[in-house]
Amino acid sequence: MAHAIRITEFGGTDKLRWEEVAVGEPGPGQVRVRNTAVGLNFIDTYHRTGLYPNQLPLTLGMEGAGVVEKVGPKVKDFKVGDRVAYANPIGAYADVLLRPAERLVKIPAGVDDKVAASVMLKGMTAWYLCKRTYKVKKGDTIVVHAAAGGVGQILCQWAKALGATVIGTVGSDAKAVIAKKCGCKHVIVIPREDLVARVKAITKGKGVPVVYDGIGKDTWDASLDCLAPRGMMVSFGNASGPVTQINPGILAAKGSLFLTRPTLFHYVASRPELLAAARDLFSMIKSKKVKISVNQTYPLRDAARAQADLESRKTTGSTVLIP
Repeated sequence: MAHAIRITEFGGTDKLRWEEVAVGEPGPGQVRVRNTAVGLNFIDTYHRTGLYPNQLPLTLGMEGAGVVEKVGPKVKDFKVGDRVAYANPIGAYADVLLRPAERLVKIPAGVDDKVAASVMLKGMTAWYLCKRTYKVKKGDTIVVHAAAGGVGQILCQWAKALGATVIGTVGSDAKAVIAKKCGCKHVIVIPREDLVARVKAITKGKGVPVVYDGIGKDTWDASLDCLAPRGMMVSFGNASGPVTQINPGILAAKGSLFLTRPTLFHYVASRPELLAAARDLFSMIKSKKVKISVNQTYPLRDAARAQADLESRKTTGSTVLIP
C-alpha cells in the first residue's frame, strides 16, 4: 500500500499525518511515478496553514523526482523506467502518485534525483525571476533577500552568471558565509545592519533596479526604499507573513516604482514554457554555473519535523524528503 503525508484540517505541523493511500491505474495522459525524492518548500507550509487554501483532505508537496512505473493511454513522451521530475500539481508528499504527463520533464543524465527534486520549484522560480520577471543583465546591481535559502542560493548564482553584482541579505553570520559562496559580492546581516543605508552606500546613493523579496512583511518597507526610481519590487513570497494594506500611492512617492507578485505557474503554464524553463535550469546545473546544495534530508514520514525546521530558519539551501 502506498503512503502519503496528508492533512484533514489547516493548522500547525501537528496536522500532518502519514497515511495509507490508494493509487489507481494511470488514466489517459497520466503517468504513475514512484518518488525517489521530494522537495521541501515554504509554499508547503502556506498550504498546511491555509494561507493558500486548498480543498481538504489534501496531500501536500509541490515538487519531486522519481521513476515512471506505468504510463496511461495517449502518453507518448514517457516510458516505464524513465527518470522524471515535476513541480505542480500539489500532492508530491507521497511514495507513489499519479502525475499528468504534460507536467513531467525527463531528468538529464548526470543530474542526481535529489538535486532534480529540489530544483523543479526553487530552480525554475529563480529562472523566471531573473530571466522573465526582471531580466537581469550585465552591470546590474540587485538585492536578493534570504540569499542563503533554497531559491536565494540559486538566484544569486544565476544572477552573477548573468553579470550582475549581487547584494544578498541573510539572518546570521553563518548564512553570510553561504551567501558569499553563492556569488554575493555584498552581504547584509539583518537585523544587525541597516539594509537601506548599506544598499545606498554600495550603489553611491542610486539604489537598485530590482529587489527580489521572498520574505514579505518584515522587509517590505525597506525593500521599497532600496529601489532606484522606476525600479521593480518583486514580491514572490511571505516567509515572515503576508503584506497587507498596500497603498499604491507609496509606489509613486518612492519613485514611480513597479510592483509585481509573480508565481511560477504563470510562467510555465504551457508545455513549451515548462520545457524551456527545465532546459535552461538543467543546463545551468550541468555547466556548474549553478551548484545545488542539498543540505538537509529527512524521511518523508518526518515531514512535520522538516517543516518545523524550515519555518524556524534552521535550514540552508535545499531540503529533500526521502520516501
